[in-house]
Amino acid sequence: MKHILIIGCPGAGKSTFARKLAAKTGLPLYYLDMIWHKPDRTTVTHDEFDTRLSEILNYEDWIIDGNYLRTLPMRLQKADTVFLFDLPSEACIDGAISRLGRPREDIPWTEFVLDEEFRQWILNFSSDQLPVINLLLDNFSGNVIKFTSRAQADKYVIDKLLTSNDNASS
Repeated sequence: MKHILIIGCPGAGKSTFARKLAAKTGLPLYYLDMIWHKPDRTTVTHDEFDTRLSEILNYEDWIIDGNYLRTLPMRLQKADTVFLFDLPSEACIDGAISRLGRPREDIPWTEFVLDEEFRQWILNFSSDQLPVINLLLDNFSGNVIKFTSRAQADKYVIDKLLTSNDNASS
């Protein structure tokens, strides 16, 4: 695993998992939200975003956290592993609410309110985004690891650490 994508519904725990995985593997972590969003809550152009994303995709190794369905085919061409977070909508809304008021390294501002539009986007993720993601993953030649709970993701990181430590001592 040298080129990893972490995708799924907002609030599912992608960024938390990405940080843990980066810490365990030593791979550099890039957040698509930090590339797309400016601190003043405006966004860069599609061309600026694509240029920066292309630079990252050409690096020797990486973990990229974020959906951005428009660029998923481009990222899948370079990825060897995809972690898909497919949690229930309610769990994702709870996750999004739990991070309110806390500074985060994956977005350039602190959110204090879960606005109704974003809440609805989370609720619609499984019907609007997930079918397209699954179709794209059907043609992906790399490894896909699907989590349906945060506990599965946490167990993966723990098991990965134990396996890595076992290999290092062999």
